Amino acid sequence: MLGNLPEEATSFVGRNRELFRLDRALIRHRLVTLVGSGGVGKSRLALRAARRTGEAYRDGVAWASLSSLQGDRLLLSTVSDACDLSDHTPRMPVDALCEWLMGKELLLVLDSCEHLVDPCRALVGDLLTTVPGLTVLATSRRPLGMDDERQVEVGPLGVDGPDALELFRQRLASAAAESGTTAPAGGGDPEPADPLPRQTTAARICRRLEGIPLALELAAAQAARSGVEDVAARLGSRFEVLRAADDIAVLPERHRTMLTTIGWSHELCAPLERLLWARLTVFRGDFDEATARAVCAGGPLDPAEFGPLLDRLVAASVLTSVRVDGGSGIRYRMLDTIREYGRMWLRALREERATADRHADHFLRFADRAHAEWLGPEQAHWYRRVGDAHTDLCTALDHLLTASPPRALRLMGLVGFFWSCCGHLHEARDYLEQALSAHPEDGPDRTRGLWALGVTVTLQGEYATARRISDACTLSAHREGGTEGTLAAAYLAGLIALLTGRALDADRGAAEALAAAPGGPFDSADGLRCHLVRVFALTGLGRLPEARERALALRKGCVARGESWTRAYLDYQLSLIALFAGEPADAAEHARAMLACKNGIGDSFGIALGLDLLAAAIAAGGDGERAGLVYGTGQAFWSTVGHPQRGTPELADVRRQCERAAREGAGDRAFEAAYRRGVTADLDSGLKAALVPPPG
Repeated sequence: MLGNLPEEATSFVGRNRELFRLDRALIRHRLVTLVGSGGVGKSRLALRAARRTGEAYRDGVAWASLSSLQGDRLLLSTVSDACDLSDHTPRMPVDALCEWLMGKELLLVLDSCEHLVDPCRALVGDLLTTVPGLTVLATSRRPLGMDDERQVEVGPLGVDGPDALELFRQRLASAAAESGTTAPAGGGDPEPADPLPRQTTAARICRRLEGIPLALELAAAQAARSGVEDVAARLGSRFEVLRAADDIAVLPERHRTMLTTIGWSHELCAPLERLLWARLTVFRGDFDEATARAVCAGGPLDPAEFGPLLDRLVAASVLTSVRVDGGSGIRYRMLDTIREYGRMWLRALREERATADRHADHFLRFADRAHAEWLGPEQAHWYRRVGDAHTDLCTALDHLLTASPPRALRLMGLVGFFWSCCGHLHEARDYLEQALSAHPEDGPDRTRGLWALGVTVTLQGEYATARRISDACTLSAHREGGTEGTLAAAYLAGLIALLTGRALDADRGAAEALAAAPGGPFDSADGLRCHLVRVFALTGLGRLPEARERALALRKGCVARGESWTRAYLDYQLSLIALFAGEPADAAEHARAMLACKNGIGDSFGIALGLDLLAAAIAAGGDGERAGLVYGTGQAFWSTVGHPQRGTPELADVRRQCERAAREGAGDRAFEAAYRRGVTADLDSGLKAALVPPPG
């Protein structure tokens, strides 16, 4: 059951009539678009409707926020991520998504489509044609323009009723509480028991702002700082001045109101706050204080002042903040409408290029550190951080592909392996191919880029293409003459050999590269991966005692260093070896250890492999029905990566033998029923159940 809905950080006010209309529209139509101007509350309305109606869809709700996308390059991957698909195949992404959704009944929410109307129209057309159980709810400033589209107009909150005033009062109370001040809901007016009459100051503000939710929130934030009476007076003078301005007068009334309100809020910010507001628009995703400081400091913006400056922008509703990591950290985000205004000022300051350069510099340093710390206790943490920074890494790459292709190649060579392991294969391949084409010169960055591309193509199952890339990587490493490039190329060649049944070639290549590289297995990440290739190869060659001895020694070093990725694949091999040796309990223990590591870094491909191995171990232990359940869960994960069951050739035979034994032990009917439960269960709950060993 999908259900990755954003949290509602603030209270929801009013909209009963719109919710009723929207509920009815979703029952009767497969495509519903909430249409309205920026800041009017389309996303909040869609989120509330999705929470109300989500249970009506057998497979739940998938929420895809498109606001951070600068073009359509990441549209399909964003929607696929929302639908829990991490496609590892070389197919067209839209074909993979349609196949994954086939047979599902779900609500797909596409939030903020206005800058991608044409590609969204094409995608929605393909999905609705192919997936009969799909309903799409879109939010946009303009309709998608499809024949069967049901448009629901979203207007401001009514100023003649209680909703606009109630929203203003709630946000004012919240802002006052955050700032430690007190602000009566009526802004100094006596507060009667009934809703405030229209002539109160707060009601005048609501009418002046036409009930537009974002405008009301901005005004409430300022009122908490300077008082409601002051806000009302400033708004009055501000509107009178700007109504006569040529660039404002040509806009529709509601757009004028929103632009005027943001501009007024901008004027009330201190100069340093305005400058930071403008520079922060370079971020497309969430960011923390340290990242903001690294990218936006300089000139009059003192790094030491960033904490208070960010707090003041939150207090002014320019930024929203959310606590993460169990409450120990804070991340910030900016609404599209606010970002658009700040971007205009960044252009006026002529800082767009300089800010983009600093942004790209920061994320290149970020990737350097992630790569350097891959072999250590922070490895799983870095997988999560690279995943969280995905949107801004793409933003940096888009800039560097034009501004500095050599640095774009370096960045992709550093993050390509992270992306390949976490399901971003299509983006990794696309960016790597572009960067390699844009910067054809030899050197370590080209070797690393070819290596990352080769791993990506291998994981997509295109072995012939992968071998050509591997040969180019080996040649580049030879020209470069560096040890790390040679080890990386040997790992890539060994990986391809293992997956195509050439264990002896894999072992020889890895052994030769390691012999030419001084040091131990944990001196470099590339060296460690070559040692892993040798363990796999020895297992494939039937040299099980030697493979087990090497695997146990390497695993001990991984545990001591807190390393997860290599340890997971060592547990994979130890589980397989235990199965060959007739030790199903040990095989199951190692398979669960592998799954825990792979789950920690979000590797769906590795989880699918581990579940197959665990099911085989359980079957070998005599519990055929439970084996069927775990096999089904594994198949569900294989579906998320778009592949049939895969792995090294020796696993396939074990898998078939153990599945046959499980069927015989449990009986076909019981096995199939358990398998079906595993296939249809929620992925997270299925994995959690598999990780729990049986009692006793």
